Amino acid sequence: MPTDIEIAQAAHPKNITEIAAAAKIPEDALSPYGRYIAKVDPMKIPGEKKAKLILVTAINPTPAGEGKTTVSVGLADGMTKIGKSAMLALREPSLGPVFGMKGGATGGGYAQVLPMENINLHFTGDLHAITAANNLLAAMVDNHIQQGNKLGIDPRTVSWRRCLDVNDRQLRSIVSGLGGKANGMPREDGFDITAASEVMAVFCLANDLQDLKQRLARLQVARTYAGTPVTAGDIHAEGAMTALLRDALQPNLVQTIDGTPCLMHGGPFANIAHGCNSVIATKTAMKLADYVVTEAGFGADLGAEKFLDIKCRQSGLWPDAVVLVATIRALKSHGGCVKAELSQENIPCLEKGMTNLLAHIDHIRNVWKRPVIVAMNRFITDTDAEMSVLRAACEAAGAPVELCDGWARGGEGVTELAKLVCDTVDKQEKVAPSFTYEDELPLKDKIIAVAKRIYGADGVTFAGSVLKQLAKLEEEGWGKCPVCIAKTQYSFSDDPKKLGAPTGYTLTIRQVRLSAGAGFVVAFAGDIIAMPGLPKVPAAEGIDVNEEGLITGLF
Repeated sequence: MPTDIEIAQAAHPKNITEIAAAAKIPEDALSPYGRYIAKVDPMKIPGEKKAKLILVTAINPTPAGEGKTTVSVGLADGMTKIGKSAMLALREPSLGPVFGMKGGATGGGYAQVLPMENINLHFTGDLHAITAANNLLAAMVDNHIQQGNKLGIDPRTVSWRRCLDVNDRQLRSIVSGLGGKANGMPREDGFDITAASEVMAVFCLANDLQDLKQRLARLQVARTYAGTPVTAGDIHAEGAMTALLRDALQPNLVQTIDGTPCLMHGGPFANIAHGCNSVIATKTAMKLADYVVTEAGFGADLGAEKFLDIKCRQSGLWPDAVVLVATIRALKSHGGCVKAELSQENIPCLEKGMTNLLAHIDHIRNVWKRPVIVAMNRFITDTDAEMSVLRAACEAAGAPVELCDGWARGGEGVTELAKLVCDTVDKQEKVAPSFTYEDELPLKDKIIAVAKRIYGADGVTFAGSVLKQLAKLEEEGWGKCPVCIAKTQYSFSDDPKKLGAPTGYTLTIRQVRLSAGAGFVVAFAGDIIAMPGLPKVPAAEGIDVNEEGLITGLF
């Protein structure tokens, strides 16, 4: 059985100019990065949004795997196979998961985006540009303090953290500015991973270059001795930051193995940040195709909720349907089946684990009021009896099920799912968004609404001074912001060991942080942190380059 990278390296992609021409992207909007990648200038794409928008999400992830990106790619390829004009709008990967344990962001098998090695490593340098812009602001804040501190910044309140795009637990909490007066002022400090930085969130929510600059100017970096907020605009950093991000803000055009165009742009994590690709890429794709397939990170409790309550609220987008990805193996895992026994038929564990899938279906249909289709990645070990249990439960919940075989067969293995999705969205009329909470609710009540309506919690405990911090944010004018809850991806709850659809628990919010440029308030639940660490055996140990210059071991 060939690996994903072997399949990708054996593929024969078209020149990116051919992909652009087929997608009706004007030549003057294209800036090629070699033969198979190009930047697309959204300002040179004429017309209005016309596409039906399909959001792909999933059950809570397990070690058994679900394949959300693989389904997204296969679905778009399946649409192309049945003669539809389709395009993907996906996130680009962070090096943290690539070198850690989760892997890349290009799909798998014959449902992949190419060139997978370039995309999973440096790509077009977008994440490096975001890292540089973030760290430029940090340097300018410290330099302002060093050079006389005209604004009266209290060094003890500097909250802007540096970032880098690899997992490095050693940098979570550090002391910076050591070495004497010439080297700055010592203080406790730390790094976040680039995918969790506020600059990444701003980058993905901005509508255009000027909106980006205005959002960057709002970034709060510290407070004065008098207690007033200090912003990047006060430091006069937003212009230089925008200059660093100018080219990066143009979406990246790539292609699937089957030749379906894909705009891959932006990459915030969903367990820490808002988990969606850029608004610019999504809207650009919607001008170019009749159907646009996009995805949101991790399970629907994280990625879909943030896609709808944050990205859609700020951008005016709203999906015409939601595809919910699951595997029988993963559902048995949610039901308590150990990994070594997932290949054996186990109806009791499947029925117990089905609660996770059914809870996500309920939220999509009854909270967000969108039609939902279950995409089932079938493994050869899945039995007919297990499939019957799954189909019956989903149909009773109002969600049709269709098998997906994109990994093994590319678009040919997803045509039935593609037909079902296209038929579903073609019947949908435009409706007003149905959010989890209203803008006017206090921040505390927005967090409670997500915890109760989506996570199934009985209530929320706000630790320490969190309620005072929320009240302060409301007093300073941020009360109408949506909330972005940072929590484990493995469970609806804040405890990764509580699988299925736990109830009767209390969600604990231990910290809140304003993302003024992104326009939301981050609430940290459980032990979630913004700088992951590498696992005991990181994926980086298996990645290499052979004598011919080919990269090996990359999934």
